[in-house]
Amino acid sequence: MADDQSTSRVSSVSRRRFVEAAGATGTALSLAGCTGGNGGDSTATTTSSGDGGGKTTVQIATDADLKAVKSKFNKWLHNAGLSKDIEVEPIAGSDITNKRQNKYTQWLSSGRKKPSLLMMDNGWTLPFIVRDQLLNLSKEIPDTAKMVEDEYFSASVGTAKGPNDDLFAIPMYPDFPTMQYRKDLVQDAGYDTSGWSTSSMKWKRFSKITADVKKQSDVDYGFTFQFKSYAGLSCCTFNEFLSSYGGTYFGGLDNLFGPVGDRPITVDEKPVVDSLRMLRTFVNGESDKHGLDGVTGNISPQSVLQWSEEPSRKPFTNGNAVMHRNWPYAVNISGAEDALGKDLGVMPIPHGVSPEEAKYEGTGGATAALGGWHTAVNPNTTKKEAALEVLKAMTNKQVQFNLLEEIGWMPPRPSMLDSDTAKNIPIMGRYMETFRLAGENAIPRPVTVAWPQERSKIAQAANATVSGQKPPKKAMTNLKSTIKQIEDSV
Repeated sequence: MADDQSTSRVSSVSRRRFVEAAGATGTALSLAGCTGGNGGDSTATTTSSGDGGGKTTVQIATDADLKAVKSKFNKWLHNAGLSKDIEVEPIAGSDITNKRQNKYTQWLSSGRKKPSLLMMDNGWTLPFIVRDQLLNLSKEIPDTAKMVEDEYFSASVGTAKGPNDDLFAIPMYPDFPTMQYRKDLVQDAGYDTSGWSTSSMKWKRFSKITADVKKQSDVDYGFTFQFKSYAGLSCCTFNEFLSSYGGTYFGGLDNLFGPVGDRPITVDEKPVVDSLRMLRTFVNGESDKHGLDGVTGNISPQSVLQWSEEPSRKPFTNGNAVMHRNWPYAVNISGAEDALGKDLGVMPIPHGVSPEEAKYEGTGGATAALGGWHTAVNPNTTKKEAALEVLKAMTNKQVQFNLLEEIGWMPPRPSMLDSDTAKNIPIMGRYMETFRLAGENAIPRPVTVAWPQERSKIAQAANATVSGQKPPKKAMTNLKSTIKQIEDSV
């Protein structure tokens, strides 16, 4: 809905810049199978295609979570209007997003017909769009595509669009990180948490509270998060920290998708450097000469430099940390009755500067890295009509509520997070206000043809800086030179 989307930070990032940059490198491919549309959503349901028993089986490349609820998923889709003659077969792929991306590249480049549907990370859907490797949904199912554009989180939709704003994938679920905390420990330490669920506090206040609560409680860790040198650091955690201080990789959100080689590189600016200085204080303490004044130190262990999502989550879920940054799936785990239950609190990510203080529009304040997955149609499939019918059924609100309750997948519509149905769902329903706020402040990663090279260099530099191997300013100055070389070479 328009009002829901107007609050999103990234409602009109230029996809054309990305397309032009990608095309300039010679990466655009033309594969057979990208056909025109029907002029409406009147896709015909196929009732027999050689699968046996008069059934059409539509394979969807997904993860183990959806595969585990295969029977329920089919029932939900059929209740949403999908023909009983169509059966959906989830095929679980790797949990490592880059491996899934590489597999899809192999499949689509070779013209493979199966799977018919592909769940794709929002961070690397655009390159497939640019290479004409996904079906154009604006042409095939225009009514559904228009509905998605009007009702879904605009930041998510923006990562599923190609040139001329055509839609090539439908957001399955968005992912918005939040700050999870031990409400019981915080309150026992004398803090009033009312209002925390919808208000982002300053990092300096956050660090002081965390240190105090840790001191008063019998826990080993103050703040656990992910800062391993891996893809998730550059796209998400570091991106989040620097954005919360008003920093950017490329001088503003309108440059996220390019033009590569013709955009400012701003990783050496003060907001980015300050975010790293803050993290050094978190890990190394206030005696670190490259730390940030006013920040309380020694609240995070050295282990964060080796932690990704799951290793960082487990100490918190087990009751051994005060604060924890992670995705919604972790809320569903930690909020269970056999874990933290209602002692789990959730609030927006803290910030270094307010949006008004930030140099670049859309930064500062409660930033949240945009994660999540889309579903796209393999243009080579021999079951296009059935696949499109499945895709339309997946946009049903009740299907999305079921996935929220069963798996913890966030609904892709902002309006659904305000509904009584969502708020009454066990565990996740308690935190809908915070999730919605995170979604409205989501920042996509800067995906271009140069990003695969850039993300590894960014992660390495950020990790090395916080570990104490390099001073923040020098590390970011060197990183700027490295990124420029990459941008000039692609």
